[in-house]
Formats: sequence, C-alpha cells, structure tokens
Amino acid sequence: MSQPNASFETLLLHLKENRGFDFTGYKRASLTRRVDHRMAEVRAADYAEYLEYLEVHTEEFTALFNTILINVTSFFRDPEAWEYLRAEILPSMLATKAPDGVIRVWSAGCASGEEAYTLAMILAEALGVEEFRQRVKIYATDVDEEGLTIARHATYDERQVRAVPAELLERYFDQVGGRFFFRKDLRRSVIFGRNDLVQDAPISKIDLLVCRNALMYFNAETQSRILSRLHFALAPAGVLYLGKAEMLLSHTELFQPIDLKRRVFRKVPQHSAVLAEAPSPQARPQMGGLDLLRHAALLASPLAQVVVTADGLIALCNRQAETLFGVSNRDVGRPFSDVALSYRPVELRRYIEQAHLERRTMRVADIAYLRGAETLHLEVQVSPLTDADAGLLGVILSFHDVTGSRRLREELQQTNRQLEAAYEELQSTNEELETTNEELQSTIEELETTNEELQSTNEELETMNEELQSTNDQLHVINDELHDRTDDLNQAKQFLETILTGLRSGVAVLDPEMRVLVWNRRAEDLWGLRKDEIIGQHFLNLDIGLPTQELRPLIRRTLTGDGGQHEIVLPAVNRRGRPILIRVVGSALNGTDGSASGAILLMEQDGQDNYHPDGASPDLSERQDDQAHLGTFDCR
Repeated sequence: MSQPNASFETLLLHLKENRGFDFTGYKRASLTRRVDHRMAEVRAADYAEYLEYLEVHTEEFTALFNTILINVTSFFRDPEAWEYLRAEILPSMLATKAPDGVIRVWSAGCASGEEAYTLAMILAEALGVEEFRQRVKIYATDVDEEGLTIARHATYDERQVRAVPAELLERYFDQVGGRFFFRKDLRRSVIFGRNDLVQDAPISKIDLLVCRNALMYFNAETQSRILSRLHFALAPAGVLYLGKAEMLLSHTELFQPIDLKRRVFRKVPQHSAVLAEAPSPQARPQMGGLDLLRHAALLASPLAQVVVTADGLIALCNRQAETLFGVSNRDVGRPFSDVALSYRPVELRRYIEQAHLERRTMRVADIAYLRGAETLHLEVQVSPLTDADAGLLGVILSFHDVTGSRRLREELQQTNRQLEAAYEELQSTNEELETTNEELQSTIEELETTNEELQSTNEELETMNEELQSTNDQLHVINDELHDRTDDLNQAKQFLETILTGLRSGVAVLDPEMRVLVWNRRAEDLWGLRKDEIIGQHFLNLDIGLPTQELRPLIRRTLTGDGGQHEIVLPAVNRRGRPILIRVVGSALNGTDGSASGAILLMEQDGQDNYHPDGASPDLSERQDDQAHLGTFDCR
C-alpha cells in the first residue's frame, strides 16, 4: 500500500494526539502492513472502522504498539559486531578518557533491556566491576513503556540468556529458580527512561551511542532528523553503533565509518556555537543592562537556587542558597558533585541525571534539613534548561522552604484529629445514651413479660397441684387393690404349696425349655436336693440318682401337647444310696389357650416287693390321688 489513504493518516494522527506515539515518520509500507495485521485480528473492514474500535477497546492500543514496535532483541545480538566493539572500539575510547572520567553510554531503542545489559557486561569486563560502578552511566531509552518495565526488572528466562557466555552468565547474573537476575549492584548504573527519537530532545555528551535496527523503520526525512539529534548527543569523539540494515551512506557530513561492515561510525566535528559558560564574578561588569537585571533577580530570589551546567559544573548560586547551604560564588566552576549539597540533605545527582534524560522537571518533596538547632522542611525542584534547538544547557535547582506550610498543615491535621476525636466521643456518648434507653425499655418489657409468665406459671402450678392430688387419690385406690391382689396371690401360693407338700410323690414342673419351675418336699426327700438348688436348672443336667437323659423322650411327648399321660419305670439310686425302681408319670401343663406350656413329672418308688399280679402296687391308690390332684392343674 504505497499511497495510504486519508483514513490511515487520520489514524496515525489519533495515535499521536491521544497516546503520544508519533508514527508519521515511519515507512508507510511496513507500517500499513502491521496495522493491517491488527485489523485482520479484530476483523475491522477499513482504517475508519479500526479507529472506532480503538476508541471503544482501549486495550487494543497495547496490542497495536507491540505489533508496530517490533522489539526484537537479545543478548550479544550479532556476536561478531560486539566482539569488534569490545576488542577495537572500547580500548581506544577508554584511552582518550581521564582515569576518573565518566563514561556515558546511550542505548537508544533498548526494548526489554538485553542490549543495555550487554553493554554493561562488556564495560565491566573492560574496566573491572568497582571502576564500572564509579565511572559508567548507561542511559537506556525506548518509547514502549511495557518494554521498559520489563527492562527495569532485569529478569530473564533460560531461553533469553542462552546467548550469554557461560562465564559472564555466572559472573553477572543471579539465578533464582528458573529465572536469571542481572546483578543489582551493577543495575544501578543502567538508567531506563522513555525517549522518542523523533520528538524528544537527545541526551548529551555521549561517548558510545548504540542505536541498532531502529532507523530502518523510518522514512528518509525522519531518519535525517533523528541522525541530527544523535550527532548532537555524541561527544566530540563519540562512536555510533548501528544495526546491519543501516548504512548512513548519505550522511557523511555527520558521521564517518570506522568499520562499515559492522556499522560502527564516529562523529564528524562541526563548527557550531558552543554554549557559553556561566560568567565568572570578574566578567559580570561587562554584562549588558538586561543581563545584569536577570542576574540580580536570580540573586535576590527568595528561593535558594543553584544552576548546574550539562557538564555538572556549578554555574550560579544566589544569596539564599549561600545562606541555607553555604554554596557561594567561590564554588562557581566547581563540579557540583564535590559540594555537600549534591548529597545532603538529599541525593540530588540521580534526579539531575533523570531530568537530563527525560527533559522534564523532577520534584523531591518532604526533605528534612537540620540547620543548627532548627529543622527545615524543603521541596526541591530540578528543572532542565534547554536552548532554542532543544539542546541541554543544564539544570536549575530550586529549594522551596515549606516549613511554615508544613507546620500549618500539621497543626491543621492535629486540629482535625482533635475535632474528629471529640466528634467521635460525642457520637459515642449519644450512641451509649440511646443504647441505655433501649436497654431500659427492653428491661421494662422483659419485666412485664416475666410477670405474665409468672402468673401463667402460677396457674399451671395450681392446675398441676389439682392433678397431682387426683393422681394421689387414684394411687391410693390402686395401692389398696394391689394389697388385695397380693393377699389373694399369697393365699393361692400357700394353697399350692400345701397341695405340693401333701403329695406322696415327688413333683417336678418343667417349662418348655425343660428348666425346673417347681420342686416339692417329696422330691427333696427322694433325691437329696433342696428346692433353691434346683429351681431354674435344666432338668436333664441334674446330678441325681435318676437317669434323667432317659426321660427326654417322655418329656418331649408331654411337651408336644397330645393331652395324654406318659409313664416309664427306671432303675435309680435314692438319696441314701440304695437302688430303687422309680415310676415316672408325665402330663402336660396346660396354658390359657389350652396348649402345653410345660410338663408335670410325678416320681414315686416302685419296689419288687410291692408288685402284684394284677399289676397294681400297694401305693397305687395314693398315686392315683396325687395324679387326681395334679392332672387338672394348669398355669391359670
């Protein structure tokens, strides 16, 4: 797209006015190609529609800038050129510097910082770490704030540091987990800031300027403007290091090649107006009337002010600065870093460097300065001074005494705190009174409720008392009935005991599990075991002279409830140890429903001397009487 339409130019103007990015000097072919790529991503039909999309979706600006500003960078990119810089350029450059001279390096278009830290490693290797910290300042700039943020963090993954030689990686990086952090003590010498090569003023007095693969995105007119700024930035013997795609064949009046293959150039000196240094006290009488007026106005300013040149020399100081800090006309021409004001009451040198770099006023607020027994509170304003061509002349330091306003502010804050405390106390008292009133009202309501509950409880107690009295009467009646029934049961028990005692046969009454329920006196005499030893025992497990196991079939037939009597004669041994014959007759113990709920066993002696031909024994009549007594007995 060689001839962008008006909509595209409107889009570029919008980016410049609303976001501060001036892409009007970029080559249209590559610029439109990248914008078209973003348009395809968001499905915008034309530039006008894409502009509307940008106004609605502000996050798209970041994606667009990342697409246009191709931040392709790496450590030691093009190793051959870096090696040439290390072996050939740096030694000759360092040889021309004073032993303690400051070395100023500018990495223009630093992206995410790899190039700046590569310069730091090369210079630290050439000078030594300690001398590097004292002498080297590396200014790294870019228009991409996101990239600058990454660069300031100085942390990279394993893929990003792959090109760093192993010995340098070990010496200049600290590994934490899978990340590599550039050394913190050396990082202080690398100053990152935003600078647009097209619009912003350049940094001055640069010994080595590295601007690789940035010019190729601009058109010829913009390139010329940028190269003029880079020429101004370089010191008289400064070196410019460009990328592979940048030749400078048409700018020989600004730069001459040192090594064209590796794109290394030296600044061509030009005769230009040199900034005059601040007039010394001896030269002041020759100043014109207007200059004298300006000078007198600065000296009489109620603010303490000090002017420092771009080279770091004190150019001027007024009477208030002399009164506050002891800086006088005798210090004019001295390096500012040599006077105590440069670091006390606050370190000002880094703010001066930042003002040089960013070309904007820096403010340092709330500085406590002890002067004798009095503590002053100051606010320092560091303002860059530039000429008509945006060249840096120096900075002016203005010290505002804010002690009075600070004291008033503190008193006001104290008064506000007291008022707030009083208001809170009143509010708290009011809330407490309201709470107390509510508690009293609640107490009254609770007392009334309690009174009603007590009355209700009293009525319930009276009702319960009546019910208890009625229940007590009923219990008396029930108790009398129980006494009567107990008497009846005792009489029945005595009657049954009398019957069992009067029987001439031994009687054993068994439950369905063959446990002994009844054991009469005759059974005790016959077998020698008392009733309290027998009751509850399993009949077949009794250790008596009777072979109880042989009675199991008779007892089973009796418990089946066929209604008949079953008889068996067994040899046994009585309690005196004499062998006898025992006749056992079993009959069922009938329950309330007529079924057998147990068995009644009659046990009597049947001797051979009592045998009769008709089969009756002399005691048969007695046995028949016993059977008559028990045959009709049931559990009812």
